Amino acid sequence: QVQLVESGGGLVQAGGSLRLSCAASGQIYSINKMGWYRQAPGKQRDLVADITSGGYINYVDSVKGRFTISRDNAKNTVYLQMNSLEPEDTAVYYCYANVRTRWGASTADYWGQGTQVTVSS
Repeated sequence: QVQLVESGGGLVQAGGSLRLSCAASGQIYSINKMGWYRQAPGKQRDLVADITSGGYINYVDSVKGRFTISRDNAKNTVYLQMNSLEPEDTAVYYCYANVRTRWGASTADYWGQGTQVTVSS
């Protein structure tokens, strides 16, 4: 029904930058919130940042001032610009979208497949 495709992960040295992208496609009537979670080995999946269709943004404290989330509503795409990366940012990053697939339907969360971000010290 709805597919999310991520891109932009990779290996970078501490202090470097990466930009993640996530495009949603399929049966989409509207998207409420889009965002990014991350999961490090042996840890739970935690919110990094999210953004509503109206542009309200929320960041986890550990990335404030370093990461910037943005969104192109016309393209159903969310971005995560990550600067000043630290080894502690190493994780698999997952995008999600809270989607309404048709008028009047309830919303549901959809997830991307995940992209690996590795920051070397």
